[in-house]
Amino acid sequence: MKHVITLLGATGSIGDSTLDVIARHPDRFAVGAVAANCNHAKMLDLCRRFRPQVAALADRDAARALARGIAAEGLPTRVLAGEEGLAEAASLEGVDTVLAAIVGGVGLPATLAAARCGKRILLANKEAMVIGGRLFIDAVAKGGATLLPIDSEHNAIFQCLPPTYARCPEDAGVRRILLTASGGPFHPHPEVDFDTVTPREACAHPNWTMGRKISVDSATMMNKGLEVIEARWLFNVEPSQIEIVVHRQSVVHSLVEYVDGSVLAQMSNPDMRTPIAQALGAPERLASGAAPLDLARLATLTFEAPDRQRFPCIDLAYDALAADPAAPIALNAANEVAVDAFLNGHARFSDIPRTCEGVLERRTLTHVASLDDALAADAEARRLARESLRLDER
Repeated sequence: MKHVITLLGATGSIGDSTLDVIARHPDRFAVGAVAANCNHAKMLDLCRRFRPQVAALADRDAARALARGIAAEGLPTRVLAGEEGLAEAASLEGVDTVLAAIVGGVGLPATLAAARCGKRILLANKEAMVIGGRLFIDAVAKGGATLLPIDSEHNAIFQCLPPTYARCPEDAGVRRILLTASGGPFHPHPEVDFDTVTPREACAHPNWTMGRKISVDSATMMNKGLEVIEARWLFNVEPSQIEIVVHRQSVVHSLVEYVDGSVLAQMSNPDMRTPIAQALGAPERLASGAAPLDLARLATLTFEAPDRQRFPCIDLAYDALAADPAAPIALNAANEVAVDAFLNGHARFSDIPRTCEGVLERRTLTHVASLDDALAADAEARRLARESLRLDER
């Protein structure tokens, strides 16, 4: 059976890798819809190449520009706009698989729509778990959806768990999960002054090619904090059962320790096509195009504890998990505002964790019983973060 796919985040690096894998298996996959935030020029090129039924852009002006381009070239693709357009693309009839890779909270409603429609969801968007939390897990269960992680770390954990794992660590004999972290560009360099770090330096990841926002998250190690929150919900483990280990080579993507002392690891070259191909083909294996791993040439694999004093975002994530359901939402929102300010020259690199900590201390909303509650907590945190950074005064 050929799988028909909606790709949320088609113009980003995950989108590029996914479309590369799809193109290698035209007998197995077809692109039913593509969606993104605002890159209408790249989206037009994707519509030329893959001829999807639907293309959606969150930015309405960008969607209008895309519609003009598609009309001028006589392409068969229908253009949708806004949050509702993303949700329609995610729940499109005839699509059975939705790969969710839109960065930030903007992708959450569309991912929830896919869950409610019972789609097979390949999740690369941390925010669906960080903001959605139990709401998202409940939507997956109620809609009869299937959830497969794409993040290299969570996909590695998924591969190291038994096939019958039913979010029950005790029944599977799981003692703890070990999330590996590259440490970004700064962990091995204690001499770096975080007050003077530039966006270019923060985005210079040693092992991966990623978008600017996720690259900064790697540099602050907030990405690992968000991954702790995501793992807690994906695998139904307690935060105390999740440990972060710095592994500079990015070859061991994560590990699972069992009560008998066994530790299972998933290893591969740092290429996102590997976890994408695993999830697309599961339970079968597909050629991804990634280079094979040559263990003899690796020589050394190193592991060390993260420096939590220099990288306080890790502890902020654990603190948020321990606080209340709205705290991870506030942490994520404050981080998005602070990272954007840093990338645009309105904040220092060191302001990112300081802003997040301040927002967690000042927020008032703690209850999350619906998506509206989650979005309200998100909005409050963004307002507090902007006030802290004085962005509205600029």
